Amino acid sequence: MPVDKLQQDDERWMRLAIDEAHRALEREEVPIGAVVVSRGRIIGRGHNLTETLTDVTAHAEMQAITAAATTLGGKYLTDCTLYVTVEPCLMCAGALAWSQISRIVYGAPDPKRGYHTLCQQPFHKKTTVTAGVLADECAKLLTDFFKNKR
Repeated sequence: MPVDKLQQDDERWMRLAIDEAHRALEREEVPIGAVVVSRGRIIGRGHNLTETLTDVTAHAEMQAITAAATTLGGKYLTDCTLYVTVEPCLMCAGALAWSQISRIVYGAPDPKRGYHTLCQQPFHKKTTVTAGVLADECAKLLTDFFKNKR
């Protein structure tokens, strides 16, 4: 796939992850959203629900992984791409490794809790990672959220 086409597709799917982040924001959750895409269609989506569910594991990625696995009828997400607005934490990175997802695309880095803080490459050996897609827009959601909380 030509680079321009891949970048356009990445931005298109990331905008849908951003829509999920807005759903989290509506619930007064930390605005992080995710979608899992396979063969040009969304098979899983999620946004943070940690406050709503009183569950520290209810991250956007975990919600999207579960939905995608349910859609596929199996636990492996080979030939799938996760689009998430913020760099996954180590917990989500571990779940993504177990899922054997093919590709991860994230927007904003998370210098405090992102997987990079503890591990450079926690994913399956065949997983590729693309960082920084619509990073400014993704980061602004978080900074605005926390600014309003203070």
